[in-house]
Amino acid sequence: MVNILFENATLFDGEKFVPDSQFGVGTESGKIISTNKNFDEKINLKNKYVVPGLINAHTHIVADHTGKINQLGSSDNTAVKSTYLALKNLNDLLKDGVTYIRDVGSIFDIDIELSKLEKVGELVAPGIIASGSPLTMTGGHFSEGSYEVDGKDEVRKYARKLLKKGADNIKLMASGGVSFSGETPHDVQLDEEELRAAVTEAHRKGRTACSHAQGTESIQNAIRAGVDSVEHAVFLDDETVQMFIENDTYIVPTLAAPWAINQNTEILPDFMVEKSIAIEKAHLESIGKAAVAGVKLAMGTDSGTAMNNFDKNSSFELELMVRAGATPLQALQSATVNAAELLKIDDIAGLIEENKLADFVVIEDNPLEDITALQKEKEVYKKGKLI
Repeated sequence: MVNILFENATLFDGEKFVPDSQFGVGTESGKIISTNKNFDEKINLKNKYVVPGLINAHTHIVADHTGKINQLGSSDNTAVKSTYLALKNLNDLLKDGVTYIRDVGSIFDIDIELSKLEKVGELVAPGIIASGSPLTMTGGHFSEGSYEVDGKDEVRKYARKLLKKGADNIKLMASGGVSFSGETPHDVQLDEEELRAAVTEAHRKGRTACSHAQGTESIQNAIRAGVDSVEHAVFLDDETVQMFIENDTYIVPTLAAPWAINQNTEILPDFMVEKSIAIEKAHLESIGKAAVAGVKLAMGTDSGTAMNNFDKNSSFELELMVRAGATPLQALQSATVNAAELLKIDDIAGLIEENKLADFVVIEDNPLEDITALQKEKEVYKKGKLI
């Protein structure tokens, strides 16, 4: 076993950067260890900034964002292609400093099985909070890659099936969206009663539940149903923002998703482009309003959707959050302490503390002064080993 002491770092403690910090890493355990140990090696991080490994709370690792191999929600997807893409995408996430993810829309239970392999050390990849297949109404959002359920009894049954398979989170579709034709972000899909049935099952097992919800009515349904986080939250009014605060519900903004579509309008379907352009301003304004009000934010990109990459957009999502109105501190917390709390992994991730995973990123500049520092050259450590 090799124990390494990292010295003279400027270390993010969840609120601020602390200069002249040191921390120990056990490369065999993959955890942060006491600095009172005997160390085989010392690494000087003078003039370097160290942040906990980033956590991306909204990915689709089985998808090809370029559409060359497969497309999210296509009926032509196979387990072989999807597994290949998942492994490639997990590797790309590591390059961007992401050391833990929540996948919220897989197929063939690939995220569940890869999560098990990563936990036992058979896979070098970000840790995975797995959701398996989402739950959607018949013909609803992402229906080709989801369990189609109608009524609370069916929702309850399929939530239980997912939990039996080992899902850590239940993903629910409360509204239509941008990426699929024949629906709009304002369409209400699974209703409050149906959503609550799944949330109840997840919480009984100590797991989480999240909901894709873009229109105001569907967002309010999801909050009242008790979800842990609302994904996207495109259209927020003052009443809905207050509901987030009163119910301690997180928002996972995924600002990178419409941004990526809107940068590639010439190669994407007209229906997708028209909807994406239509929501861009409202989405930014809503997330800015929520940030100013103090709603808890957790970083997520929706990577795997059209042109929404895995190797750069996690760090770029933080820039988009700041553009929307979040402070750099809120953005950095969204990808560390907040995301860890949302995913219920704050006992092992989110901060660089003794007995937590030795997942961290070394960068040159202070992201609280310029959030784009996280997009620049970086060293990524996963379980104490340099990637």
